[in-house]
Amino acid sequence: MSAGWFRRRFLPGAPGGPLPAPRSPRPRASPVPYRRPRFLRGSGSCPGTPDAPRRPDARPVRCPARGRTLPWNAGYAEIINAEKSEFNEDQAACGKLCIRRCEFGPEEDQEWLTLCSEEFLTGHYWALFDGHGGPAAAILAANTLHSCLRRQLEAIGEGMVATQPPMHLSGRCVCPSDPQFVEEKGIRTEDLVIGALESAFQECDEVIGRELEAAGQVGGCTALVAVSLKGKLYVANAGDSRAILVRRDEVRPLSSEFTPESERQRIQQLAFVYPELLADEFTRLEFPRRLKGDDLGQKVLFRDHYMSGWSYKCVEKSDLKYPLIHGQGRQVTVLDLDQLELQEEDVVVMATDGLWDVLSNEQVARLVQSFLPGNREDPHRFSELAQMLIHSTQGKDGSPTGEGQVSYDDVSVFVIPLYSQGQGSSGH
Repeated sequence: MSAGWFRRRFLPGAPGGPLPAPRSPRPRASPVPYRRPRFLRGSGSCPGTPDAPRRPDARPVRCPARGRTLPWNAGYAEIINAEKSEFNEDQAACGKLCIRRCEFGPEEDQEWLTLCSEEFLTGHYWALFDGHGGPAAAILAANTLHSCLRRQLEAIGEGMVATQPPMHLSGRCVCPSDPQFVEEKGIRTEDLVIGALESAFQECDEVIGRELEAAGQVGGCTALVAVSLKGKLYVANAGDSRAILVRRDEVRPLSSEFTPESERQRIQQLAFVYPELLADEFTRLEFPRRLKGDDLGQKVLFRDHYMSGWSYKCVEKSDLKYPLIHGQGRQVTVLDLDQLELQEEDVVVMATDGLWDVLSNEQVARLVQSFLPGNREDPHRFSELAQMLIHSTQGKDGSPTGEGQVSYDDVSVFVIPLYSQGQGSSGH
């Protein structure tokens, strides 16, 4: 993810970012009411009240009620360990993404129209957010990010179903060599989804910033998101949460903790922060080719400083300036479920840093691989596994790892089963 917006909002106190304000002894007025994830209703949790007592071994592990099924029968569990706050700063969200079909309206206004309210594409979404400086930013992100993502995906819907993303989303041909320019840049359908995720993160960050500023608060949160769409699983991360793929004989990282971005994005961000460096002669935006006057008013492929994927924008006169950026961006790996030859015990484990502070990827993988084969008949086995992973961080006697580690941070865990999900990709 992009460095600048992440430092500003998601990593208060990081190098180059603002320092968090001192905490008040009492919670400040929040722009949103404190609550636990909606899918925990009926599980015995008490939204709106402080989580107590403070001893880690006395805090309950909570998971969805037995009658509540999450997407793909995913498992979830959480525990409140934090001594730093009387509220759990983790938040979680999941659900179905219903993407409607949109198309250009009359040529004279070039507006997007929703053709029908029926679903054009469907996917699923799981997300974890770890708040800093209080729970407000994490709650805002849990309430907002999925809506931002749906809007971004609807804006590129026609491009997602094309064999190759078109230069012009309206289908207009300005330059006969446009398909070659797109091919030379290596732009694929999955790059549009990556761009939509990055744009959704950017949009959500701006919403959080406005809401916190209006409430006179500071703070931020990390974000770890998994999105299934058209037979592929996209994992986006901003912060120190983590996702791994666990198979019978394999453990594979699907995300990495926040690191500095590529030189392309660094240069674009400098141009964003200091537009005077462009001397009114260049555009910081990257396009597959140099734009022409005939491109004005058309929606064409582009990417900005916070994006490694691609999206579409309406060409303005300023976009016709000489491009500052040439060449390739970084490659993003996407999990192609149709190519994995999935087995029944193959899962993705997503968790906030409270788990990874205590357990390594390999330790988590061993716990998964030892638990699932003996519990195939249990319809709630994935939530049971999520609970077991959390119990392994509580230092209790008889811990499955036998090492007695104790996590004093909040822990939230999704266990997402992949078996049979590579089939029928139109619904994923």
